[in-house]
Amino acid sequence: MTKQPIGIFDSGLGGLTILKALRRQLPQEDFIYFGDTANVPYGSKSKQTVTRFSAAIARFLETQQVKLIVVACNTASALALNELRRQCRVPVLGVIEPGAQAAAAATRNRRIAILGTEATVRSKAYEKAVRKKLADARILQQACALFVPLVEENWANTPATKHVAQIYLTPVKRFRADTVILGCTHYPILKPVLAQLLGKKVQLVDPAQTTARAVAEFLKNGQTTHGKGKLTVYASDDPTRFKRLASRLLGTPISNVHLKKLNV
Repeated sequence: MTKQPIGIFDSGLGGLTILKALRRQLPQEDFIYFGDTANVPYGSKSKQTVTRFSAAIARFLETQQVKLIVVACNTASALALNELRRQCRVPVLGVIEPGAQAAAAATRNRRIAILGTEATVRSKAYEKAVRKKLADARILQQACALFVPLVEENWANTPATKHVAQIYLTPVKRFRADTVILGCTHYPILKPVLAQLLGKKVQLVDPAQTTARAVAEFLKNGQTTHGKGKLTVYASDDPTRFKRLASRLLGTPISNVHLKKLNV
Protein backbone atom coordinates (compact mmCIF):
# COMPACT_ATOMS: atom_id res chain seq x y z
CA MET A 1 0.00 0.00 0.00
CA THR A 2 2.72 2.49 0.93
CA LYS A 3 4.16 2.47 -2.62
CA GLN A 4 0.84 3.52 -4.13
CA PRO A 5 0.46 7.19 -5.13
CA ILE A 6 -1.67 9.82 -3.46
CA GLY A 7 -4.40 11.24 -5.70
CA ILE A 8 -5.20 14.94 -5.50
CA PHE A 9 -7.65 16.99 -7.53
CA ASP A 10 -9.02 20.49 -7.97
CA SER A 11 -11.12 22.36 -10.49
CA GLY A 12 -7.97 23.83 -11.98
CA LEU A 13 -4.72 25.39 -10.79
CA GLY A 14 -5.61 26.20 -7.19
CA GLY A 15 -4.97 22.73 -5.84
CA LEU A 16 -1.35 23.09 -6.89
CA THR A 17 -0.84 25.15 -3.72
CA ILE A 18 -1.77 22.05 -1.74
CA LEU A 19 0.27 19.77 -4.00
CA LYS A 20 3.33 21.98 -3.43
CA ALA A 21 2.87 21.82 0.35
CA LEU A 22 2.30 18.06 0.24
CA ARG A 23 5.45 17.43 -1.79
CA ARG A 24 7.42 19.51 0.69
CA GLN A 25 5.87 17.66 3.64
CA LEU A 26 6.05 14.19 2.07
CA PRO A 27 8.91 14.26 -0.47
CA GLN A 28 9.08 10.46 -0.75
CA GLU A 29 5.46 10.03 -1.85
CA ASP A 30 4.24 9.69 -5.45
CA PHE A 31 1.41 12.03 -6.43
CA ILE A 32 -1.17 12.05 -9.21
CA TYR A 33 -2.75 15.48 -9.72
CA PHE A 34 -5.92 16.08 -11.73
CA GLY A 35 -6.93 19.61 -12.71
CA ASP A 36 -10.46 19.82 -14.11
CA THR A 37 -9.64 22.73 -16.39
CA ALA A 38 -12.54 21.94 -18.71
CA ASN A 39 -15.04 22.76 -15.95
CA VAL A 40 -13.33 25.45 -13.87
CA PRO A 41 -14.60 27.24 -11.81
CA TYR A 42 -16.59 25.00 -9.47
CA GLY A 43 -17.56 27.83 -7.13
CA SER A 44 -20.54 29.04 -9.15
CA LYS A 45 -21.94 25.58 -9.89
CA SER A 46 -24.64 23.55 -8.12
CA LYS A 47 -24.00 20.84 -5.57
CA GLN A 48 -25.23 18.20 -8.02
CA THR A 49 -22.85 19.36 -10.75
CA VAL A 50 -19.82 19.65 -8.47
CA THR A 51 -20.56 16.21 -7.02
CA ARG A 52 -20.86 14.69 -10.50
CA PHE A 53 -17.52 16.13 -11.63
CA SER A 54 -15.79 15.20 -8.38
CA ALA A 55 -17.08 11.63 -8.49
CA ALA A 56 -15.86 11.21 -12.06
CA ILE A 57 -12.38 12.40 -11.09
CA ALA A 58 -12.33 10.14 -8.02
CA ARG A 59 -13.28 7.14 -10.18
CA PHE A 60 -10.40 7.90 -12.52
CA LEU A 61 -7.93 8.30 -9.66
CA GLU A 62 -9.00 4.95 -8.25
CA THR A 63 -8.16 3.33 -11.60
CA GLN A 64 -4.63 4.68 -11.05
CA GLN A 65 -4.39 2.64 -7.85
CA VAL A 66 -4.12 5.58 -5.48
CA LYS A 67 -4.10 4.82 -1.75
CA LEU A 68 -5.70 8.13 -0.73
CA ILE A 69 -7.62 10.94 -2.43
CA VAL A 70 -7.13 14.54 -1.33
CA VAL A 71 -9.94 16.86 -2.42
CA ALA A 72 -7.79 19.95 -2.96
CA CYS A 73 -10.82 22.12 -3.63
CA ASN A 74 -12.86 23.89 -0.98
CA THR A 75 -16.03 23.87 -3.05
CA ALA A 76 -15.80 20.13 -3.73
CA SER A 77 -14.91 19.51 -0.07
CA ALA A 78 -17.97 21.47 1.01
CA LEU A 79 -20.43 19.95 -1.44
CA ALA A 80 -19.20 16.50 -2.46
CA LEU A 81 -16.98 15.08 0.29
CA ASN A 82 -19.61 12.92 1.98
CA GLU A 83 -20.71 11.40 -1.33
CA LEU A 84 -17.11 10.73 -2.35
CA ARG A 85 -16.46 8.95 0.92
CA ARG A 86 -19.55 6.84 0.30
CA GLN A 87 -18.51 5.90 -3.25
CA CYS A 88 -14.74 5.49 -2.98
CA ARG A 89 -12.87 2.39 -1.88
CA VAL A 90 -9.96 4.46 -0.54
CA PRO A 91 -9.91 7.17 2.18
CA VAL A 92 -10.89 10.67 1.06
CA LEU A 93 -9.64 13.80 2.86
CA GLY A 94 -10.91 17.35 2.34
CA VAL A 95 -9.51 20.78 3.12
CA ILE A 96 -12.20 22.32 5.32
CA GLU A 97 -11.76 20.54 8.65
CA PRO A 98 -7.98 21.21 8.89
CA GLY A 99 -8.47 24.88 8.04
CA ALA A 100 -11.32 25.35 10.50
CA GLN A 101 -9.34 23.73 13.28
CA ALA A 102 -6.33 25.95 12.62
CA ALA A 103 -8.47 29.10 12.59
CA ALA A 104 -10.21 28.20 15.86
CA ALA A 105 -6.82 27.67 17.49
CA ALA A 106 -5.31 30.89 16.07
CA THR A 107 -7.96 33.52 16.80
CA ARG A 108 -7.51 35.80 19.81
CA ASN A 109 -10.68 37.90 19.60
CA ARG A 110 -12.85 35.02 18.31
CA ARG A 111 -13.68 36.96 15.14
CA ILE A 112 -13.00 34.79 12.10
CA ALA A 113 -13.60 35.75 8.48
CA ILE A 114 -13.95 33.16 5.74
CA LEU A 115 -13.13 34.04 2.14
CA GLY A 116 -14.54 31.55 -0.33
CA THR A 117 -16.38 30.86 -3.55
CA GLU A 118 -20.11 31.42 -3.74
CA ALA A 119 -20.80 27.70 -3.37
CA THR A 120 -18.51 27.28 -0.36
CA VAL A 121 -20.07 30.28 1.38
CA ARG A 122 -23.60 29.04 0.66
CA SER A 123 -22.79 25.63 2.11
CA LYS A 124 -21.70 27.15 5.47
CA ALA A 125 -19.30 24.21 5.72
CA TYR A 126 -16.51 26.31 7.20
CA GLU A 127 -18.84 28.03 9.66
CA LYS A 128 -20.13 24.68 10.92
CA ALA A 129 -16.62 23.24 11.15
CA VAL A 130 -15.30 26.27 13.08
CA ARG A 131 -18.19 26.17 15.55
CA LYS A 132 -17.43 22.53 16.33
CA LYS A 133 -14.08 23.76 17.65
CA LEU A 134 -15.11 27.20 18.93
CA ALA A 135 -18.83 27.41 19.64
CA ASP A 136 -18.94 31.12 20.46
CA ALA A 137 -16.88 32.31 17.49
CA ARG A 138 -18.15 35.32 15.59
CA ILE A 139 -17.96 34.51 11.90
CA LEU A 140 -18.16 36.57 8.73
CA GLN A 141 -18.34 34.84 5.34
CA GLN A 142 -17.30 36.75 2.23
CA ALA A 143 -17.79 35.37 -1.28
CA CYS A 144 -14.95 36.37 -3.62
CA ALA A 145 -16.16 35.14 -6.99
CA LEU A 146 -13.54 36.97 -9.08
CA PHE A 147 -10.46 35.62 -7.30
CA VAL A 148 -10.43 32.25 -9.08
CA PRO A 149 -10.54 33.60 -12.65
CA LEU A 150 -7.93 36.23 -11.75
CA VAL A 151 -5.58 33.51 -10.53
CA GLU A 152 -6.35 31.24 -13.50
CA GLU A 153 -5.49 34.12 -15.84
CA ASN A 154 -2.19 34.69 -13.99
CA TRP A 155 -3.30 38.16 -12.88
CA ALA A 156 -2.43 37.71 -9.21
CA ASN A 157 0.07 40.57 -9.10
CA THR A 158 -1.85 43.18 -11.08
CA PRO A 159 -3.48 46.45 -9.98
CA ALA A 160 -6.84 45.02 -11.06
CA THR A 161 -6.54 42.17 -8.56
CA LYS A 162 -5.54 44.54 -5.77
CA HIS A 163 -8.56 46.73 -6.52
CA VAL A 164 -10.94 43.74 -6.47
CA ALA A 165 -9.38 42.52 -3.23
CA GLN A 166 -9.85 45.92 -1.60
CA ILE A 167 -13.57 45.74 -2.32
CA TYR A 168 -13.94 42.18 -1.02
CA LEU A 169 -11.92 42.90 2.14
CA THR A 170 -13.78 46.05 3.18
CA PRO A 171 -16.43 44.10 5.19
CA VAL A 172 -13.68 41.96 6.73
CA LYS A 173 -11.87 45.03 8.02
CA ARG A 174 -15.09 46.47 9.42
CA PHE A 175 -15.78 43.17 11.14
CA ARG A 176 -12.34 43.40 12.83
CA ALA A 177 -11.48 39.77 12.20
CA ASP A 178 -8.06 38.80 13.51
CA THR A 179 -8.04 35.49 11.61
CA VAL A 180 -8.98 35.00 7.96
CA ILE A 181 -9.44 31.59 6.36
CA LEU A 182 -8.40 31.46 2.72
CA GLY A 183 -11.32 29.21 1.89
CA CYS A 184 -10.31 28.33 -1.65
CA THR A 185 -7.11 26.67 -2.79
CA HIS A 186 -6.56 29.40 -5.38
CA TYR A 187 -6.44 32.09 -2.70
CA PRO A 188 -2.95 31.36 -1.25
CA ILE A 189 -1.60 32.56 -4.59
CA LEU A 190 -3.09 35.94 -3.63
CA LYS A 191 -1.61 35.83 -0.11
CA PRO A 192 0.90 38.71 -0.65
CA VAL A 193 -1.89 41.03 -1.80
CA LEU A 194 -4.30 39.96 0.95
CA ALA A 195 -1.66 40.22 3.67
CA GLN A 196 -0.71 43.71 2.55
CA LEU A 197 -4.31 44.91 2.58
CA LEU A 198 -5.27 43.28 5.89
CA GLY A 199 -2.14 44.16 7.84
CA LYS A 200 0.28 42.26 10.04
CA LYS A 201 -2.15 41.80 12.94
CA VAL A 202 -4.43 39.56 10.87
CA GLN A 203 -3.46 35.91 10.57
CA LEU A 204 -4.16 34.17 7.27
CA VAL A 205 -5.03 30.47 7.48
CA ASP A 206 -3.64 28.76 4.39
CA PRO A 207 -5.46 25.55 3.36
CA ALA A 208 -2.29 24.30 1.70
CA GLN A 209 -0.36 24.18 4.96
CA THR A 210 -3.19 22.84 7.13
CA THR A 211 -4.12 20.12 4.63
CA ALA A 212 -0.52 19.00 4.14
CA ARG A 213 -0.15 18.57 7.89
CA ALA A 214 -3.43 16.64 8.08
CA VAL A 215 -2.38 14.26 5.29
CA ALA A 216 1.01 13.69 6.91
CA GLU A 217 -0.71 12.90 10.21
CA PHE A 218 -3.12 10.52 8.48
CA LEU A 219 -0.28 8.65 6.80
CA LYS A 220 2.19 8.74 9.68
CA ASN A 221 2.09 4.96 10.20
CA GLY A 222 2.11 4.01 6.53
CA GLN A 223 3.97 6.55 4.41
CA THR A 224 6.91 5.79 2.18
CA THR A 225 10.16 6.28 4.09
CA HIS A 226 12.82 6.43 1.38
CA GLY A 227 13.48 7.60 -2.17
CA LYS A 228 12.11 10.59 -4.06
CA GLY A 229 8.52 10.60 -5.18
CA LYS A 230 7.35 11.26 -8.71
CA LEU A 231 4.55 13.48 -9.98
CA THR A 232 2.03 12.65 -12.70
CA VAL A 233 -0.31 15.42 -13.87
CA TYR A 234 -3.60 15.28 -15.77
CA ALA A 235 -5.83 18.08 -17.05
CA SER A 236 -9.26 17.76 -18.60
CA ASP A 237 -8.59 20.55 -21.13
CA ASP A 238 -5.69 22.54 -22.65
CA PRO A 239 -2.74 20.67 -21.08
CA THR A 240 -0.19 22.99 -22.74
CA ARG A 241 -1.49 26.07 -20.96
CA PHE A 242 -1.89 24.14 -17.73
CA LYS A 243 1.71 22.93 -17.92
CA ARG A 244 3.00 26.47 -18.39
CA LEU A 245 1.04 27.96 -15.50
CA ALA A 246 1.50 24.95 -13.22
CA SER A 247 5.28 25.03 -13.62
CA ARG A 248 5.24 28.69 -12.61
CA LEU A 249 3.08 28.09 -9.54
CA LEU A 250 4.99 25.03 -8.35
CA GLY A 251 8.33 26.71 -8.89
CA THR A 252 9.64 23.67 -10.76
CA PRO A 253 9.17 22.48 -14.37
CA ILE A 254 6.55 19.81 -15.08
CA SER A 255 7.77 17.37 -17.69
CA ASN A 256 4.35 16.50 -19.08
CA VAL A 257 0.63 17.11 -18.56
CA HIS A 258 -1.65 14.37 -19.85
CA LEU A 259 -5.02 15.21 -21.36
CA LYS A 260 -7.83 13.18 -19.73
CA LYS A 261 -11.43 13.94 -20.60
CA LEU A 262 -13.88 13.32 -17.78
CA ASN A 263 -16.40 10.52 -18.14
CA VAL A 264 -19.38 12.14 -16.38
